[in-house]
Amino acid sequence: MAVVFVALGSNLDNPKEHIERAIAELRADRRLHFIAASNLYSSKAVGPGHQPDYCNAVVNLSTELKPESLLDLLQAVENQHRRVRVQRWGARTLDLDLLLFEHITLHSKRLCIPHPRMHERAFVLIPLADITGVDFYIGDKSVNQLLEKCVDRGTVQRLAV
Repeated sequence: MAVVFVALGSNLDNPKEHIERAIAELRADRRLHFIAASNLYSSKAVGPGHQPDYCNAVVNLSTELKPESLLDLLQAVENQHRRVRVQRWGARTLDLDLLLFEHITLHSKRLCIPHPRMHERAFVLIPLADITGVDFYIGDKSVNQLLEKCVDRGTVQRLAV
C-alpha cells in the first residue's frame, strides 16, 4: 500500500460542503484506506480575475492503485462535483491535487509527483502540517522551512468546525 497525500480546494457553490462531501467520498471508496484529514482552511484565491475565497484541506490515504489510476479516481470525484476546466487556476467547485505518492518522483504529461507548486503554497502546507507535523520532510526541506518562505501564509485561516 502506497501512502499518499491529496489536497482539496473549492471556491464555488458552497465550497465547505464540496470539501466535506469529497472527503466522505474518498473515505468511502474501497480502493482507498483513509488515514487522516486536516482541518478546513480558508484562503485567498490564486489565479486570474476576482475569485471567491477557497476552502482547502489535505487528506492522507493509502492505496494499491498506481499514480495514474489514482489520478483517474480523483478526476472522477471532481467530475461528480461538476468540475469544469475552462481556465487554468480559475474558480472551481472542486480541485483534487495529488501532492505526494510514497517516495515516488514522476513527471509525465498527466501527472507530476511531488506536486510542482506545493512547496510555495501555504494553503497546501498548513493543512498538510495538520496531518504530518511541521517537521515532515518533502525532499530536503521540512514543512516548517517551506512555510517560512510562503508569501501567502497570512491569508490562510482555519475555519471553525
